[in-house]
Amino acid sequence: MTGRTSKILLLLAIVGLVTAFFIFDLGQYLTLDYLKSKQQAFNAYYQQNRLTTLLIYAAIYVLVTALSLPGAAVMTLAGGALFGLWAALVVVSFASSIGATLAFLVSRFLLRDWVQGKFGEKLTAINAGVEREGAFYLFSLRLVPIFPFFIINLVMGLTPLKASLFYLVSQVGMLPGTFVYVNAGTQLGQIEGLGGILSPGLLFSFALLGVFPLIAKKVLGVIQSRKVYAGYQRPDTFDYNLVVLGAGSAGLVSSYIAAAVKAKVALIEKHKMGGDCLNTGCVPSKALLRSAKMISYARRAKEFGLQSNEVKFDFTEVMERVQQVIAKVEPHDSVERYNGLGVEVIEGEARITGPWTVVVGDKTLTTRSIIIATGAAPLVPPIKGIETIDYLTSDNLWQLRELPERLVVLGGGPIGCEMTQAFARLGSRVIQVEMGERIVPREDSEVSDYLQKTFEQEGIQVLTRHTAQEVRIESGRQWLVCEHRGQQLKIEFDRLLVAVGRKANVTGFGLEELGVQISQRGTVAVDPLLRTNFPNIFCAGDVAGPYQFTHTAAHQAWFAAVNALFGQLKTFKVDYRVIPWCTFTDAEIARVGLNETEATEQGIPYEVSRFNIDDLDRAIADSEDHGWIKVLTRRGSDKILGATIVGNHAGDLLAEYVLAMKYNLGLNKILGTIHTYPTLAESNKMVAGEWKRSHAPEGLLRWIEKYHAWRRG
Repeated sequence: MTGRTSKILLLLAIVGLVTAFFIFDLGQYLTLDYLKSKQQAFNAYYQQNRLTTLLIYAAIYVLVTALSLPGAAVMTLAGGALFGLWAALVVVSFASSIGATLAFLVSRFLLRDWVQGKFGEKLTAINAGVEREGAFYLFSLRLVPIFPFFIINLVMGLTPLKASLFYLVSQVGMLPGTFVYVNAGTQLGQIEGLGGILSPGLLFSFALLGVFPLIAKKVLGVIQSRKVYAGYQRPDTFDYNLVVLGAGSAGLVSSYIAAAVKAKVALIEKHKMGGDCLNTGCVPSKALLRSAKMISYARRAKEFGLQSNEVKFDFTEVMERVQQVIAKVEPHDSVERYNGLGVEVIEGEARITGPWTVVVGDKTLTTRSIIIATGAAPLVPPIKGIETIDYLTSDNLWQLRELPERLVVLGGGPIGCEMTQAFARLGSRVIQVEMGERIVPREDSEVSDYLQKTFEQEGIQVLTRHTAQEVRIESGRQWLVCEHRGQQLKIEFDRLLVAVGRKANVTGFGLEELGVQISQRGTVAVDPLLRTNFPNIFCAGDVAGPYQFTHTAAHQAWFAAVNALFGQLKTFKVDYRVIPWCTFTDAEIARVGLNETEATEQGIPYEVSRFNIDDLDRAIADSEDHGWIKVLTRRGSDKILGATIVGNHAGDLLAEYVLAMKYNLGLNKILGTIHTYPTLAESNKMVAGEWKRSHAPEGLLRWIEKYHAWRRG
């Protein structure tokens, strides 16, 4: 008999048994009403045939569990009522584990090969987790029944978990819950009238059923903590309530919050206060973009009724202005300011040596909690020969004082696009190379097309579907070799800017030695409370992901700090429901929530309301009448699913949609809000008007038209 035939026969047998169960209404015999009506007869038979009754009961229980039929809970209660606590506990414990293992094996035999073959790549992480911690996962699910047990049996059968281990863990893990249900059954067995419903024993049993998951969750927490902290000596006293590693956005905000609630907090920074955002990211890039935009405005002088005049500038002075802007913002993030706020700022290189200890120089700090906020660094792909040139990244770009004549920008994401346009406007001949099908790939294709056309109109050459393979130096000339549709292309450059993304800073300060888990994305693995696998070590910002934005780092910092300081009293899950972002090209591209591509991929029914900004009075007056606003709403509703804005000051305009989505305000509320005239913000009201117009009650309006006609006589 072939494996395929065996599977078909087994499947037919299972279907037949399950069908018979429902056709013959056998479920009526697994109800509390039936149990009570036959209780005396069952008791009499049990007294005369104890072993036979127990064996029949166990066989039925195994069959019900193995076939995942409804009624196991009632049978457990029945066992307590019929056999008493200890006899029922033994029988139910073994019968339930055997039945669960049979369901596990059937699921594995029928489905595992097909599921793993079809979804193997997507299940790689799950399989690895089950092989590493499968027993603990199963034990947790058995103790805290988040999902019905029959679902756990079937799903676990699809994983690499060993059947013997599944049985042993189920036997132990289900025992506490079985005890609670059997005990409740013994109390049910003692009910003789309505007054018995309020008996103290029965009330206690059901109270135990209610609080058991909470108790089990606490027990699991203690078990997990002991496991992860094994080998480490917890200090009797602590120097600090909180130690924060990294003084970027996440570190600054979390330490500020800790100081504000009067906790003793140390903030450790090995380089510069303010992190990437102040020194190499948001602040310098926006300063450079502003200078580049002023040059662009000068070239557009005739649009504003002015005489065209070429702006003369010195690139060195432009880059010095960038440094001046950084210096002007620096006091906001300075050591002096944070010391004044009550944060003890320690300058030096930190190393985590234990769950409660951090070493800086020759000083060891003890702390109840730690927040890792070490940020991220530019990702440099393994391109052959790239180490032979002095390539640029967002870290060292700001040291430039000579404008590159020929600049190649590698990457079509936000950083790559912003710097591509900035340097092109400053006078470089820029070629942008993107491996994917389009630039700004996270946005809808029409946004990518619009930005690419804008770049091309400004003299930028955009090469999509080009994969960088090698950097060559030939006769003193530098070349980037790319592959495009099976052919090689050589691009000469003076400087190469690598802007393909960022990687989390997770090495060099003790995480590897401590055993802090790293996710597949290369970030520190955290739970919804932003805890690592060490419950007192938290993480926030780029090093945690999944969003690498300054504002999400600050957002996460609140949750990490509050959970670190007050987690024994109350915890808060980090809220990622409404995350906005903006690419500060010209025009700006801002988005929050879903775009059309994502809504379609997720199968979410939606409607689109669109307003083209070239119809807005203020945009026309500013000669910035280009771009659009597109809002997605649930079909038949004004509930906002997402908004995309392309245009001047798009990042500022987006805030209204962020607020609306955060507090569940629909387009009707935006339409009913007064917007100052003439402003760009009116465009948000115009979109809401487009939605209202498309949802006008046509039938009612026809009757109103007739009413007005009647009024006119």
